[in-house]
Amino acid sequence: MAIDTRPAADPYHLTADGIKEPPKGWGASLRYLGPGLIVSASIVGSGELIATTTLGAQAGFALLWMVIVSTTVKVAVQIELARWTISTGQPALTGYNRIPPRFGRVGWVNLLWILLALSKVLQLGGIIGGVAVACSVLLPFGEPLGATSLAIWTAIIVVGSIAMLYSSRYSLIERGAFVMVVIFSVLTVAIAFGLPFTPFAYEGGDLLEGLALGIPVGALGAAVAMFGITGVGADEITFYTYWCVEKGYARWVGPPDGSDAWVRRANGWIRVMYKDALVSWVIYTFSTLAFFIMGAAVLHPQGLKPQGNEMLTTLSRMYTDTLGEWATVTFLIGAIAVLGSTLWAAIPSWSRMYVNVLATFGVLDWSDPQARERRIKRFIVGLPLIWGAAYLLISSPVVMVQIGGVMTGIFLLAVAVAVWYLRRTEVDSRLYGGRAFNVLLVISTIAIGLLGAYTFVNVFGFAIG
Repeated sequence: MAIDTRPAADPYHLTADGIKEPPKGWGASLRYLGPGLIVSASIVGSGELIATTTLGAQAGFALLWMVIVSTTVKVAVQIELARWTISTGQPALTGYNRIPPRFGRVGWVNLLWILLALSKVLQLGGIIGGVAVACSVLLPFGEPLGATSLAIWTAIIVVGSIAMLYSSRYSLIERGAFVMVVIFSVLTVAIAFGLPFTPFAYEGGDLLEGLALGIPVGALGAAVAMFGITGVGADEITFYTYWCVEKGYARWVGPPDGSDAWVRRANGWIRVMYKDALVSWVIYTFSTLAFFIMGAAVLHPQGLKPQGNEMLTTLSRMYTDTLGEWATVTFLIGAIAVLGSTLWAAIPSWSRMYVNVLATFGVLDWSDPQARERRIKRFIVGLPLIWGAAYLLISSPVVMVQIGGVMTGIFLLAVAVAVWYLRRTEVDSRLYGGRAFNVLLVISTIAIGLLGAYTFVNVFGFAIG
C-alpha cells in the first residue's frame, strides 16, 4: 500500500487530525471570517470604480435597479458552491470538470472557463492599466499620459505585484485585501451620501426612477458588463471556493464520513461561511451603490464618460467637482488602492484556478502540495506579465474591463448549471439550506439564466447580425 506523504497541514488534504469544532454566534465567528474579504477586494476595483461609474455616467440613475440586482442575486449561487466545497474539500474547477458532457478528460464547463480566462487577460490588463494611469498622473515620468510614463509604471506595478505576492500565503493575501478595501470604500460611501448637500444633489425621485425595470437605449453593453462584473462574478464565485478551503473550513470539518458528528461540524462551518459571505456582500454592495450614484449624479449631468487612458482623469471629477481640486491627490491614491486590491486578490486567485484546470488536463496531480505550489508560483510570475503586456498593446482600460465583464456574465450560466448538478449528486441532503435559502437559490438561478441568455442574444447575436 502506498504511503501518504502529503503534509497534514495541507488544507486540501482532509484528515481527522485537522478537525476543529465550529464557533457559535457572531462574536466567536469573527476571527474565522476572511475568504469574503478577498472576494470583496477583487470586486471593489474593476467592477465598482470602472464599470459601475461608467454605467452611471452613461445611463444616469435609470439602471440603479440593475446595480442592486447584480450585487444581490448571485450570492446564493456563491454560497451553494461553497457548501459543496466545504463538504468535499474540493475546489470549484475540480467539480466543474465532472459536469457532463465531457470531452476526454475535460468537462464542457472547464472548456468554457478557458474562454473566460482569455477574456480576463483583457480585463485584468485593464486593471493594471488603471493603476498605471493613476500612478503616472500622480508621479509622471515625463508626460503623465505619455507612452513612456505609462510603460514605466506598468513595469513597476507588474514587478511589484509579483514580488509582494510570490509567497502566496493566505494570511498575507487576506490582510492586504482588507486594508486596501477599507482605504477607499469608506471615503466613497461618505461622499456619495453627502452629495445631496452639494451642487450635484440628487433627490428621492431620482432614486425611484432608477428602480423602474428598464434599460435606456444605448446602455445595453455597459449594463451587461456591469451585471457580469459587479457583485460576485463567475470568477469570484469560482475562486471563493479556493479561499474557503485555504482558510481551513473544509479541513476543520474533516473527511466526509457521513457520520452525525461530521454533519454537525459541516453545518457549523457552513454557517460561518454564511456570515463570511454576508459581510462581504455588505461591503461590496454599499461600495457599488456609492460608485454608481456618484457616476449618475456628478458625471452624467455633465456628459462626462470615462474612456481611454483619460478614464481616471474623468472619474476624478466625482471628487474634485464635489470637494475641490485638492481632492485629486486623494482620489488618485484611493484609485491606486482600490484597483490594486483587485490585482492583490486576482493574481493568487487566478493562479490557483489555472493550476487546477491544468490538473484536470492531467498535467499535474492537484493533491501533490509541492507540485501545486510550484505551479501556482509560476503563474503568479507569468500572469501579471501577460496582463501588463495586454494593456500596453490595447491601452483602453474601460473597454478591456467591459469585455471581461460580458464574458463573465455568460459564464455565470455554466456556474449555475454546475452548482445544481453538484448539489444534486455530491452534497449530503442533510447539509442543504433552509426553505428561504432554497427559494433564493432558485430565484438567483432564474435571474442568472435570463440575464445570461439576454446577454448572449443581444450582444453576440447583434454582433453576428
